[in-house]
Amino acid sequence: MPDEPKTLDPAAPPALTTPTGTTVTAADPIAPARPHGRGTPPVLPAAAPGPRWALALVTVGLVLAALNLRPAITSFGALLQDVSDGLHMSGSVAGVLTSVPPLCFAVFGITAPRLARRFGPAAVVCAGMAAIFTGLVLRPFATGTAGFLAASALALMGIAVSNVLMPVIVKRYFPDRVGSMTGLYSMALALGTSVAAAATVPMTDALGGDWRLGLGVWAALAALAVLPWMPLLRDRARDGAAGGTGERGAAPAEAAAPPRVARSRTAWALGCFFGLQATGAYITMGWMPQIFRDAGVPASTAGVLLAVTMVMGVPLAFVIPRLATRMRNQGPIVVALGLCGLAGYTGLFFAPAAGAWVWAVLLGVSNCSFPLALTMIGMRSRTGAGVVRLSAFAQSVGYLISIPGPLLVGVLYQHSGGWGLPIALMGGLMVPQMIIGSLAGRDRTVEDEC
Repeated sequence: MPDEPKTLDPAAPPALTTPTGTTVTAADPIAPARPHGRGTPPVLPAAAPGPRWALALVTVGLVLAALNLRPAITSFGALLQDVSDGLHMSGSVAGVLTSVPPLCFAVFGITAPRLARRFGPAAVVCAGMAAIFTGLVLRPFATGTAGFLAASALALMGIAVSNVLMPVIVKRYFPDRVGSMTGLYSMALALGTSVAAAATVPMTDALGGDWRLGLGVWAALAALAVLPWMPLLRDRARDGAAGGTGERGAAPAEAAAPPRVARSRTAWALGCFFGLQATGAYITMGWMPQIFRDAGVPASTAGVLLAVTMVMGVPLAFVIPRLATRMRNQGPIVVALGLCGLAGYTGLFFAPAAGAWVWAVLLGVSNCSFPLALTMIGMRSRTGAGVVRLSAFAQSVGYLISIPGPLLVGVLYQHSGGWGLPIALMGGLMVPQMIIGSLAGRDRTVEDEC
């Protein structure tokens, strides 16, 4: 990928590079460099991606940022009982805390577009990593529930804005490699999730059994993630001039009127799909080990089964986005993943212990709807301004939808006295997920509908 020119003629229209490498000018902003499906206008050229050193830093930054997007949550889940005892939390308060992450993602994630327009997406991600670091450093020093919640909320705020801006960063710096780069950071996110879930308790034991040290150690990884973004702060002026999207030379009408995604049926379908897959993922992370334990599986084995489910996302999170970007319609992938989930929940219903390993693998494959949803966010808009708004909208709507899921499963389990009804609910949710996901995967963009 070529470096940016060192000098520009202010009187000349800026040259732009399409995802296929065709160079056009702002006077001729649309270059039909490749055929398009029905309903999809030609892709507007993306920003000149920058020099090679910047691309290398962004790649490292994406991986490190993705590694930090879940340890604050899964490390707390692994030590939930210890934290509850140490801070004298009631069972209900501890249960509510498990629903705080999606709530924070929804509330804080919606602020990402405004912040990106003002400061540039790279600067906001840098600040998000700093917020994660600060929250994780402060959390072990909390002496009560309120302080612990405040420090956790600070870390979750950083995660929320970074969640939204990851697809935007990919679209801005790697317009011709959306699938592979989305797969790379999705794979890193899955790795961070599984490693934090599996390693937090052993690390805590190695550090003397103090849960405060077991939680605080993850701040070191967050501090490391801040470093590659700091040299990219110089992009703030360039990104800010383009509305925080990095699209220099975009058509004036486009810059002045980014799409109103709330009017788009595709945006709503994508938000609902994101919410349904997030519901399944949070239910799996929160309740699957207990389902296996109640079926007679040893506690240690139940933990390994959850790790197997999480680890399945590491290789598949790299493969699925690459496959998705080569298809005009992502509906078949949505259905295939949904059928895996339906099969896994059916197995849990009829023979939870006998086929435990098979069900864990199938549910791990189904949970890869998350990187697919992220990929579709980047594909359902032609512009950086559209991607940042669509990402904020879809993720905020989605995380709001996911909040009641784990709580509802707990209520059904408590009142029914078994797992039959909750598992039937989990499996039943896969049907609307496949239908709505297929609608979101159609070959069109939000600009077509706004």
